[in-house]
Amino acid sequence: MAKKKVNERISDALNIEHEVIEGEVIETKIVHTPEPKKNIKQVHLEKDYTDVRDNLKDIIDKGTTAIDGILSVASEGESPRAYEVVSQLIKSVSEANKDLISLHKQIKDIKKEDVTLNQHNTTNQSIFVGSTKDLQALVKKNVQQIEDMNDDQS
Repeated sequence: MAKKKVNERISDALNIEHEVIEGEVIETKIVHTPEPKKNIKQVHLEKDYTDVRDNLKDIIDKGTTAIDGILSVASEGESPRAYEVVSQLIKSVSEANKDLISLHKQIKDIKKEDVTLNQHNTTNQSIFVGSTKDLQALVKKNVQQIEDMNDDQS
């Protein structure tokens, strides 16, 4: 009996199903738990996020390399224009870094909005106190809100 419990715990830990007869394993199957499907909006959001992030990181890397190069040119020639270009490049790279951080916040906000839109509140055993006219007005208002939300998502 204790051996059966041990076998069950082992199979649970390994996420497999098996049939045991007199201590022998007859059949073993790996149980796969399917991953939740992502909707098309999430897929596009993740792809766009990675594309924009990669582009910003590339801009930052190239800008940093350009700053190093133009800084050496500016120090050799001591031209005021070269130093002006260096300062503009530094400003551009700094803005790209801020954009990268801002991208993370925007994605977080978008995902938070999606979660709140997908949450459904269920109220059981609710009581409405009012007239039939009040109830119809309330239902009509809720139907209009649902239609507006569906139009916004399209």
